[in-house]
Amino acid sequence: MKRRDFLLGTSVLAISSLFTGCGSQQQTNLRIRLLKDSIPPQLLNKFRREFHQIGELDLTVEAQLIQLFESLAEKPKSQNWWSKLPLLAGREKVIQFPDLVTLGDYWLAEAIEQKLIQPLDTEQLKAWKQLPPQYQQLVRRNQQGNIDQKGQVWGAPYRWGTTMIVYRRDKFKAEGLKPPQDWNDLWRKELRDRISLLDQPREVIGLTLKKINPQNSYNTQQLDKIPQLKSELKALDRQVKFYSDNTYLQPLILGDTWLAVGWSTDILPVIQRYPNMIGAVIPKSGTSLWADLWVRPTQASNNFSFARDWIDFGWQSEIAVLFSRFGKAASPIFAGESLEELPKVISNKKLIFPAPDVYQRSEFILPLSLKAKQQYLNLWREIRFQGLGLGDRKGGGA
Repeated sequence: MKRRDFLLGTSVLAISSLFTGCGSQQQTNLRIRLLKDSIPPQLLNKFRREFHQIGELDLTVEAQLIQLFESLAEKPKSQNWWSKLPLLAGREKVIQFPDLVTLGDYWLAEAIEQKLIQPLDTEQLKAWKQLPPQYQQLVRRNQQGNIDQKGQVWGAPYRWGTTMIVYRRDKFKAEGLKPPQDWNDLWRKELRDRISLLDQPREVIGLTLKKINPQNSYNTQQLDKIPQLKSELKALDRQVKFYSDNTYLQPLILGDTWLAVGWSTDILPVIQRYPNMIGAVIPKSGTSLWADLWVRPTQASNNFSFARDWIDFGWQSEIAVLFSRFGKAASPIFAGESLEELPKVISNKKLIFPAPDVYQRSEFILPLSLKAKQQYLNLWREIRFQGLGLGDRKGGGA
């Protein structure tokens, strides 16, 4: 699944070089592999200043979440070029594993089941209790990766976002159309063949469930109990011109479609670039949430102290404000709060922070039972008529 498809830029490499220290004698104390643009540069600088005892903060940046997931199963290459010289061929290479890796919440179950990550000791995380219960529950899983409130904690959420409706503000105005506000707007007859959707069954079936009834869940286990679901999905499919996980915004920008459904971190930069042309809304009936987490690879060092400092640093109230102000997503520390309750500098971020009632009707997409997975698979195949497998946020599996 390609929730965010970024190109690796030289600016991030330049930022990374700020933390390598001045001398070659320094030892790396904290190694992090993270998603590009998921941490504002202002916070990286602040962390480096406050934790000056770290000899080196080694950042490896990846462009996509799928690359980060796959990296958990890889054996890191030696970073010591001298070990490859003929005269030193017999010298043992030093294998360096990252202490923390960014992982999308949708990969968490698979990473646990494949034993690619190890649980976190929340007793060592001073700010753990500041995390809202919903985010604590999200990462507490059993050994199969399923939600289990008696399970261990497998990740530390550091940012979250939503699935949104994005639309051509200028096209709607020119045609005298009311801007979209909720999922039911996708079924409007004037938008026939004007919509681009994510090629994601859990997202599309989920939003259709919400359109039918806001009380319905994205994680509905028995689709056959909702008889109108199939007909609603067929009607929506007739509205759609284009399905894609990573190029759904291009037709919108070009004017080939007037409305799209996508992830907030893809959409917000486009709005910033085209503020008069592009608008967006978080559907009133509720939507799906996503979160990016810090996880510890199975073969990471036993020394958790600096990794702990990094995680706790991000959960401090002051840092959470800066994160939400300068980032493309929100800190979980403020999840579910109204704009009036937020610090002034982030009180205008209405596309990052949904209204509390909308947030309460929203939810994370969680693993399904095997029987439920098959139901989603069969329904998606029937609607799409292409024999597609049921994709998740990385493009495979339910």
